[in-house]
Amino acid sequence: MKIKVLLGIVAIIAFTSLVFYNFGNSISTYVDFEGAEGMKGAHVVGTWDDTQEVYFNRETMQFSFWMKDETGNKRKILYPRPKPNNFEQATQIVVIGEYRGDTDVFVANDMLMKCPSKYNDPSALQMQEASS
Repeated sequence: MKIKVLLGIVAIIAFTSLVFYNFGNSISTYVDFEGAEGMKGAHVVGTWDDTQEVYFNRETMQFSFWMKDETGNKRKILYPRPKPNNFEQATQIVVIGEYRGDTDVFVANDMLMKCPSKYNDPSALQMQEASS
């Protein structure tokens, strides 16, 4: 009986350790481009720099553009997929990836777009007054 209890306790400890380990790896923090150096799977928040070129290579199916992070640093982003449909409408972009090699090009494995909400009418919000 004591061996079964001991094995049960060891199994519970091993399971909770595995859960906490996986949970710790899944937590992501947002960094700027300087903080992303040396990190794998870094999440960088910024905006599309529309003053720079946007390029899509049909042969390699790679999309590249320039992005400005929240601190004002600009980097070229290489995204190995076609340009997302809502790219131009995005008010904020999150690129998930890392630097590869000794270049200043950030290779994004994934990209998330934050678009303006079509459900929030800014004119309706401005018309409301506080009542006392």
